[in-house]
This record gives sequence, structure tokens and C-alpha cells, in this order.
Amino acid sequence: MTHSLSSLLQEILAESETCLKQAEHHPNRTAWLRIIQSLQRIGSLELSRLDAKILAATLEDLEQGFAAFQNYTHQRKVTVFGSARLEPESPEYRQAQLFAHCISQRGFMVMTGGGGGIMEAGNLGAGLENSFGLNIQLPFEQMANPVIAASNRVINFKYFFSRKLFFVKETDAVVLFPGGFGTQDEAFECLTLMQTGKTKLMPLILVDKTGGRYWKEWDEYVREHLLSRGLISPEDLFLYTLTDDVGDACQQITDFYRIFHSNRYVRELLVLRLNAELSAEALETLNEEFADILDSGQIQQTQALPEEAEEDIAHLPRLVMHFNQRNFGRLWQMVRRINRLHPQHPEHLQMRPEQK
Repeated sequence: MTHSLSSLLQEILAESETCLKQAEHHPNRTAWLRIIQSLQRIGSLELSRLDAKILAATLEDLEQGFAAFQNYTHQRKVTVFGSARLEPESPEYRQAQLFAHCISQRGFMVMTGGGGGIMEAGNLGAGLENSFGLNIQLPFEQMANPVIAASNRVINFKYFFSRKLFFVKETDAVVLFPGGFGTQDEAFECLTLMQTGKTKLMPLILVDKTGGRYWKEWDEYVREHLLSRGLISPEDLFLYTLTDDVGDACQQITDFYRIFHSNRYVRELLVLRLNAELSAEALETLNEEFADILDSGQIQQTQALPEEAEEDIAHLPRLVMHFNQRNFGRLWQMVRRINRLHPQHPEHLQMRPEQK
């Protein structure tokens, strides 16, 4: 019976592969062929019942995540992390609610873990129409908060890893408020992804209550126990910023996307898409200040590369460079420097940082 089921699966997948090979001009054809071929290889394995259930649940997690966000691909989103245990009367809860309201008023959507405490404050401040809740199924402490519970804005993930995938994939900024193990895990995981170049360029902001020392003491720990022992590089400190001012946190996010739009790799080149073309003087400044992060050549300003021709943002100017794949803290510095430089035609700069 097991053998016949495996044979039937292979037959179905082989037919699907044949059909896909005929769709020569579909932009996702190659990716779908890889998916089918991977399923064929998995289908030939002797999976246990548990392994098969893990595969099915993972695909279901991915399915609902893709479905939830498919209509919001061009609107930037900010992830709010923090403790599920902080009460509405706490200053941290009120600070998170104020921040979420502030950033949603600037056109950004807010994503949270979907639970209580800081997560509820984030969804409450942003309002249902500007909110998503990426909930995790737990036996305690993680029921969806009432702001999003009865809506299609809550996504219930079975696995932490698929939930974290969508946080990283969909977010354009990460804002952390005080919290416990989960919040610390999210902070260090985000920093690890940023430090190793496994996520897009985006701001990470640690927000405390007014006069609070939670993140200041965390920063002191990082400097005393990690930096001083050479376990991280000095430039890694530029991956994050601290503030206890909601307005400042919102401004940092909008400023990050003033001229910088997004980044990707094309072959061996790092490509930074820009909202406006830089002046010759600004480009010269970048080459003088950031020559140390290049393997070879210079930072050049171009139009979209041939591999980017079908993108919705193919009209945006680019900076291309042979980045050395090591100094990611310096790369974050460079983005902030770009946003302080003057475009070639300031009147052409459209300030819509909430759109991508």
C-alpha cells in the first residue's frame, strides 16, 4: 500500500512537472519546477507519519501566510515585539500603543505576535484596518488579542520557524519594547540575521518607557560582555538604535526610507534601489567614506539591471557595488548616510516612505 501511494504521488508530480515545462514564459516557472522536483525527491523517501505531518503543517503555515499578505505587498509594515505580560496600565503598554498609532498615521501597517500585552497595544494603537497578528498556537498565554481575534487579520501558525519567516519576509522595520525570553530571542535573532546579511536592510529600534533603563542596560551588557571581548565588531552597534521617544522612533523609520528604497543581489552585485538619483557630489562622498566595504571597484549609480527589468520598481535608480559580504554594520551606516545626502533633482523626490 505504501509503495503504491508513493508511485501514485510520483506519477502526479511527474505530470505536473511536464505541464510546468510548457509554461516557458511564466516568471515563476523555474521556482515551481524546483518545488515539484523537491516534492518528487521527498516522495521517494520513507517518511514516518510524524515527518509527513510536519511537511503538511509547514506547507499549511506557508499557504495561509502567503494568502494573508498577498494584497499588501506594496505597503510597508513595522513589526512590534514585546512582552505579553505587561498590563494596559503599564507605561510600556501605553508607549507601544502611542508608537503604533503614530506609525500607522504615517501610512505603515503594524504586525505583532497577535497576543496580549505589548502585542495587543500595538494592534490597538494601529487599529484593525492597519494591523496583522502573527499568532503562535500555544497551550497557554497566546490567545489572539481582542483587537484582531474575530477578524481575518490574525494568522495562527503552528511552528515558530514559519511564523518568524513571515515576520522577516514582510517587515520593513522592527521595533522592540521590553519583554522576556521571547522578546530577547527576537532581538538577538533579528540582529544575527542583520549581522550575517540574511535579511533586508531595515531599521531596528529598541523603545523604552520615558526615562526607562531596560534597553540601556541591555546595551551596556552588549558593550561590556560582547564588544569588549571581541565577540562582535564595533560596527555591529550600528545595527540598532535606542530611544524612549515615540516620535523619534517613528521619524527614524520614515527617515530610513527617505532616499533608500530597498536592496537585492544580482549575481555578485549588491543593488540598492533609491527613491531619487543622487548627485555626482553625493556619489563621490559615498565612495570616499565607504571604500572599505568594497571587494573591488567603486559604488556606481545605474538604472535597473537587465535581471530587474520586470520588477514593478524597475524605474528607480540604483547604486551597485561589489560589497565584501562582511561589514554589514557599515552597510547600515551607509544607508543612513545616503538618506542624509542630496538627490540630484530634489523636486523629483517623492516622500512616500510607507510604499514599496
